[in-house]
Amino acid sequence: MRAINRRRERIPEATPVQNHTRRTLPFSLSRSFVRSLYPPRIKARSRSGGRRRGQIEMAAETFLFTSESVNEGHPDKLCDQVSDAVLDACLAQDPDSKVACETCTKTNMVMVFGEITTKATVDYEKIVRDTCRGIGFVSDDVGLDADRCKVLVNIEQQSPDIAQGVHGHFTKRPEEIGAGDQGHMFGYATDETPELMPLSHVLATKLGARLTEVRKNGTCAWLRPDGKTQVTVEYLNDAGAMVPVRVHTVLISTQHDETVTNDEIAADLKEHVIKPVIPDKYLDEKTIFHLNPSGRFVIGGPHGDAGLTGRKIIIDTYGGWGAHGGGAFSGKDPTKVDRSGAYIARQAAKSIVASGFARRCIVQVSYAIGVPEPLSVFVDSYGTGKIPDKEILKIVKENFDFRPGMMTINLDLKRGGNRFIKTAAYGHFGREDPDFTWEVVKPLKYEKASS
Repeated sequence: MRAINRRRERIPEATPVQNHTRRTLPFSLSRSFVRSLYPPRIKARSRSGGRRRGQIEMAAETFLFTSESVNEGHPDKLCDQVSDAVLDACLAQDPDSKVACETCTKTNMVMVFGEITTKATVDYEKIVRDTCRGIGFVSDDVGLDADRCKVLVNIEQQSPDIAQGVHGHFTKRPEEIGAGDQGHMFGYATDETPELMPLSHVLATKLGARLTEVRKNGTCAWLRPDGKTQVTVEYLNDAGAMVPVRVHTVLISTQHDETVTNDEIAADLKEHVIKPVIPDKYLDEKTIFHLNPSGRFVIGGPHGDAGLTGRKIIIDTYGGWGAHGGGAFSGKDPTKVDRSGAYIARQAAKSIVASGFARRCIVQVSYAIGVPEPLSVFVDSYGTGKIPDKEILKIVKENFDFRPGMMTINLDLKRGGNRFIKTAAYGHFGREDPDFTWEVVKPLKYEKASS
């Protein structure tokens, strides 16, 4: 394998934290967490080779960051889509459905299980088969046969203990509805792309979506449903803001049929997948391509690996940027703040960046089960804020209602149909789709603090 970054470069400590943004943190930050928020800076060198005070070689200020994605035929993503298809079906008939639906899959089997309280009449087996068929699992040789696989269903009603604490058995008003569980969620935004999302994540996600597109439209008929992508981007740390410089490495591993050669795979992936997705300005003669590096990927889908709902939470969010509270999204109704809390936090962070208050922003919110009001709200602009972070936090609190019942109303999260299944592949954020209501930038009311 080609050697990368032979030169040893010393990575210093994480960027110093500004006192006014860290003095009253509601939780302790480990060194690893701080490093995740503040990518390290590499010692700069002058163009002449030695360091000169005040004159910096900008290219030497760069670092590498990698994000991955998987497409809709990956076993875990199959499960996410089935779980969200069940949620959509329940909400379409009963907007007050309480859904916690999990899915698992392995060779020739898909199982749906969890807790659902709904007035809807739901044919779970039909949903499973239709979802698998829509992805492209239509025969055993591609990884699963939607019409012949075994479908198992084990669904019970929501625990009455949870029901009385969260929504009072449907008696509480929206503003009184409590969080469905404890937890903390994050929203993130960065001005490095039009989507206000990290470029490494955007490119990895779009490569996966493009793989599916050229498979389904016949451009690359040798493709099969399963596949993974990964993109490494070289970044410049511009005083806390992230500036993409170039794409360092592109990795694609995609399932294929028996007839195609590795050379044909590489040629088709470069021409029909990579070129339409990655702008020329980010590619150069040094960009590294690993295209099906294992040499063979015929066995895929549930035949190759077991799948489970909620195992691709970083792919679902920001590709490793920002932070994650650990809760998955798919198969959960909006009283589950793992989902709705992350959605409102994204809208808050995106609105802050889009409104010019910061170039980069992360928002954290936390909850206790059964309690409507959040326990804490935290904001960090990574030093890019045009105003102090305490003022940004004030804007967030004044413009966003973090109570679960109100988030559900303000983001219209009770509407099903085919809405949530769209979120279950290719990311929950950075999408231009009217169903992604949390991506709408909210006009922010701001009263400047008196001096």
